[in-house]
Amino acid sequence: MKTIQILPNKKVYFTSDHHLGAPTEEQSRPRELHLLRWLTTIQKDAAALFVLGDLFDFWFEYKQVVPKGFVRILGKLAEFTDQGIPVYFFVGNHDLWMNDYFKKELNIPVYHEPQVFQLGNDKFFIGHGDGLGPGDLGYKRMKKVFVHPLSKWFYRWLHPDIGVRLAKHLSVKNKLISGDEDAQFLGEEKEWLVQYAKRKLAQEHYDYFIFGHRHLPLDIALSESSRYVNLGDWIQYYTYASYDGEKLQLNEFPIS
Repeated sequence: MKTIQILPNKKVYFTSDHHLGAPTEEQSRPRELHLLRWLTTIQKDAAALFVLGDLFDFWFEYKQVVPKGFVRILGKLAEFTDQGIPVYFFVGNHDLWMNDYFKKELNIPVYHEPQVFQLGNDKFFIGHGDGLGPGDLGYKRMKKVFVHPLSKWFYRWLHPDIGVRLAKHLSVKNKLISGDEDAQFLGEEKEWLVQYAKRKLAQEHYDYFIFGHRHLPLDIALSESSRYVNLGDWIQYYTYASYDGEKLQLNEFPIS
């Protein structure tokens, strides 16, 4: 378990589900610039930044090639780490084919599974959230195929121009990948991430469960001393979470 101390007047920030590049690069650019403004705003008091997946609507790392674009965001993340602000990246269902590019180029560790962090005095269980808990069976089957080494080996043989175009088409058209079917609150008893968090909580105490993936800003009490927070997205809600060492807040950075 990694521990992060939070100095006075500093905050830890959490964000997810930006889907840069979707549905087209032209339509995505204003959202990218808005995200860049937010990153610049928090840079002055950030103790750490957690990016909980789906920063891109598609990402695949060939041995010598990564998808072009997003240089402004990548440059800003590099500014964070160069400045000594740690950034942690959790892959989502749209960027699950990420390997070591972020680590080598940006000094950002990449996690493919949920992790536990001690932030200040509180214990956090952090992940993107895809494929966890009961339900979501169609996606779980699809994910097993996507992450299989043989699938990645075959895909790598596609020319990047073909591979990227195919992936972008599937990302927008396939509801299992796009997550369009998840964009409504189902009620606590049907929210599979809430059920997952409650099961984990029965085994071990966590003060906060922080997830993305659902595209809905949610803040739900699991017990008197534990909360589940979903970060929402940067497509409709422009929401994020901040933690000052004592209190976690779900905030909005609206487009003015």
